[in-house]
Amino acid sequence: MSLQAYKTAATRSESPREMEYRLFGQVTRALMHAATVDTSDIATRIDALDWNRRLWGTLASDCADGTNAMDMKMRANIISLSLFVNTHSSAVMRGDEDFEPLIDINRMMMQGLAGPGQQAV
Repeated sequence: MSLQAYKTAATRSESPREMEYRLFGQVTRALMHAATVDTSDIATRIDALDWNRRLWGTLASDCADGTNAMDMKMRANIISLSLFVNTHSSAVMRGDEDFEPLIDINRMMMQGLAGPGQQAV
């Protein structure tokens, strides 16, 4: 079985929650890596921040949708976190802040999404 076929099969067997967990793991690892590169490696840093921003933007858009069945308070909290992620990412890009709060938020989300036996990045 080719690697692509395996990935496709694995994706089809994942629940939405498992897919979100996996995506948060990938994005968080990218942020962790970007935090370790030299500040002159702007491309790596910006790519990770942009990927994280897009993830959170998608979550916020989904939460803003009136047909979303999630509890209203939880939806509002996710939208608020998305706004923080956006603002903090800009500060990281300017060199005024570091990656750690973004990594911590993603890890907390992963803990909330984790099934039994899963451990956040």
